[in-house]
Amino acid sequence: MTLAGRMFDLVVAANRLPVDRVGQGGIGWRRSPGGLVTAMEPVMAGRDGVWVGWAGESGPAPEPFTENGLHLHPVSLSPVEMREYYEGFSNGTLWPIYHDVMIPASFHRGWWNTYRTVNHRFAQAIVEVAAPGATVWVHDYHLQLVPGMVRALRPDVRIGWFNHIPFPPVELFAQLPWRRSLVEGVLGADFLGFQRTADAENFLRVCRRLLAMKTDSDTVTFTSPGEHPTVRTVRASAIPISVDFKGLDALARTPQVIARAAQIRACLGNPETLMLGVDRLDYTKGIRHRLKAYQELLQDKVITSPQVTLMQVALPSRENIDAYRQLGQEVDGTVRRINGKYSALDSAAVQYLHQSYPRPEMAAMFLAADVMLVTPLRDGMNLVAKEYVTCRHDLGGALVLSEFAGAWHEMHEAFICNPHDIEGLKQTIMGAITAAEDERRRRMKALRKRVADHDVQWWASLFFESLASAPLKPHRPTHASDRQQRGVERANSADQGASESASERSSH
Repeated sequence: MTLAGRMFDLVVAANRLPVDRVGQGGIGWRRSPGGLVTAMEPVMAGRDGVWVGWAGESGPAPEPFTENGLHLHPVSLSPVEMREYYEGFSNGTLWPIYHDVMIPASFHRGWWNTYRTVNHRFAQAIVEVAAPGATVWVHDYHLQLVPGMVRALRPDVRIGWFNHIPFPPVELFAQLPWRRSLVEGVLGADFLGFQRTADAENFLRVCRRLLAMKTDSDTVTFTSPGEHPTVRTVRASAIPISVDFKGLDALARTPQVIARAAQIRACLGNPETLMLGVDRLDYTKGIRHRLKAYQELLQDKVITSPQVTLMQVALPSRENIDAYRQLGQEVDGTVRRINGKYSALDSAAVQYLHQSYPRPEMAAMFLAADVMLVTPLRDGMNLVAKEYVTCRHDLGGALVLSEFAGAWHEMHEAFICNPHDIEGLKQTIMGAITAAEDERRRRMKALRKRVADHDVQWWASLFFESLASAPLKPHRPTHASDRQQRGVERANSADQGASESASERSSH
């Protein structure tokens, strides 16, 4: 089906389309993994909108097309843009800053220029397919300049932005030489959604303390730069993302998935306790800490293999970035050491799977696992935690959850841990393993109810309601207080410009 020339009342923009090519040079498409796709696919399926994003391969973009009922509008990226916009600025500069600088962030002016160029390309693609008065929903840290660029091109549309990862404290965000441009880009939106209240508060604090903007409760007053400034009030609030509870619950109840879950356990030797981790191979996910805790439990003979088995699924991620390659090597080495010392002849202590799996297979893994380990060092939400409890229609299983995952704020009935505290993590894991059945069922029942009541459709509806209620028309500053505020912002802008110039001189 051709989409050429068609315009839509709903435009969703994200770095990636929800599909990948099948095979090298393949002409088909398959659903891509990832939390954003997991969340947005059911939202888009119920609405006649278009998804703007990169198709996952360098070179010219494919023509707009429809796949599995989703209208898709690809955006092109060259090999240089992939390296500088995606691997560079998005994941070498922003990702570390937004995740507590677990590894040092890199500041390169060339990366920033490419990030700006690609964001402008996304903005142009959006306005091409947005009908008059359309709703535009921009997603995540890759596209922080897009809301402002779309507003400049199409002031008639209503724009929302949602941040899927944590938003950092002001002390970390302040390190960015381009902090003003990033904030002003995001403030092109009418409504900003964050995973946690703390993230929204961090953003408002950045606006107030770094850019001298006026904030009140959960809003910021933004005076646009230029000779003819306008004043807009933008709301920033927490709307935690969720999963398609009905669809995933129904999938987990199918005879095929139930049978596959039993088969998985049988293939692993029917351990007394099967523990499961499912993560992108990312340094924020706490995989090394988890393996260390498991290794020490085996070493201390608190547990033994094959009575207790760990299955770790590590989805390939950003393999062209040095930090991720190094992490992969470290995880591989740790798994080999554990298996070499603690495995039985017919059963590995760690079943390590470095690949992605389709949804039915993941549902079967969730249903098979007695203990689910979700132990990130920092995570915006972590939908795996919600997917696991959704699949446990039998009320079996136990969720071990890091207090540094956004999901913790909604899922207090899980077995909560601090993954940095290895001894505490070990105790939490053992608490989940040894908990009485009635306690596990009580916890799981409460967790499932919360996810069912606040599923992905609830999340999307709340976001759209918040966006629809946002003030649409800006106004001219007329009061003395407005003029005074604009003067403060201009003075701060001059200071910031000097600071950013100095920062850029010190950057590569």
